Amino acid sequence: MSDTPQMPEAAGPETASAEIGQVADAPKDNWVDRFAPGPTRPYLRLSRADRPIGTWLLVIPCLWALALAGGAGGFRPWDLWLAVSCGLGAFLMRGAGCTWNDISDRDIDAMVARTKSRPLPSGQVSVRQALVWMVAQTAVAALILFSYNWLAIGLGVASLALVAIYPFAKRFTWWPQVFLGLAFNWGAILVWAAHSGTVSPAAIALYLGGITWTLFYDTIYAHQDREDDALIGVKSTARLFGSATRQWLWGFFAATILILAAAVILAHADQNRALALVVSLSGVWAMGWHLAWQLRRLNLDDPASCLAVFRSNRDAGLIPVPFLAIAAWLG
Repeated sequence: MSDTPQMPEAAGPETASAEIGQVADAPKDNWVDRFAPGPTRPYLRLSRADRPIGTWLLVIPCLWALALAGGAGGFRPWDLWLAVSCGLGAFLMRGAGCTWNDISDRDIDAMVARTKSRPLPSGQVSVRQALVWMVAQTAVAALILFSYNWLAIGLGVASLALVAIYPFAKRFTWWPQVFLGLAFNWGAILVWAAHSGTVSPAAIALYLGGITWTLFYDTIYAHQDREDDALIGVKSTARLFGSATRQWLWGFFAATILILAAAVILAHADQNRALALVVSLSGVWAMGWHLAWQLRRLNLDDPASCLAVFRSNRDAGLIPVPFLAIAAWLG
């Protein structure tokens, strides 16, 4: 294949989306399709820049950690850079991880209705171009990481193993969502270390709560593809749980809220700040209310409902952030 991006050939009105390179499950009128220069669009689509929900889900555990660690040890001017760099780093590493995922899954993606319009299976970019793009994103993210302390740098480098393994998890385990959770919530530990120079029990609890949250939202996401996945032999918790999925989701919901509450309590354990503790726990409770609302509106047999509920986890995850930040300032 040539290194020049190729657009799919026209195949009639029903494939108008593919004719202009749009990805089937990207939000309509997203900024990439509307405003990005034409030659950059396939690469931005590889990075899921047309679907920012993944960046949000990657950065939210970082924001939890920064707000809660600030409440435990006080905010510093350096934390402003941590907040900004978390957003930039999440965008870049999510882009690099998604590019690697698409390189690894290009043959599988070509057989799944929702993913066959992605840049690699649709022929918009070559594997070589995708590899170069992945390395470029990782290199810029590394520049950000190297501004942190040595503990955080080591944790950041270690996370690359999780990112590398994740695309292959669905080939050897029914629990690939666990591997996604391990990778997507690593920022909670990394940012805690960047802020305080240590990794406390509260940071570990925050990480574990993020993993159960990922099991919640990514099981919902996986239900979009369960029929295609069954045909091609791809494993997922959606297929594993089957008709019992809703009960499992309620379990992940309960575990998430309990573990996040434990993280808050651990962070405030050595301080006599009842009001700050109550405010922080109120944020966790409010997130729990949102997750329960998601489950009540979710129709697991409707892919559109699964996608909409999955995307609403951005709002759920952001809910505790102002509560944790306010509690930190109260201290």
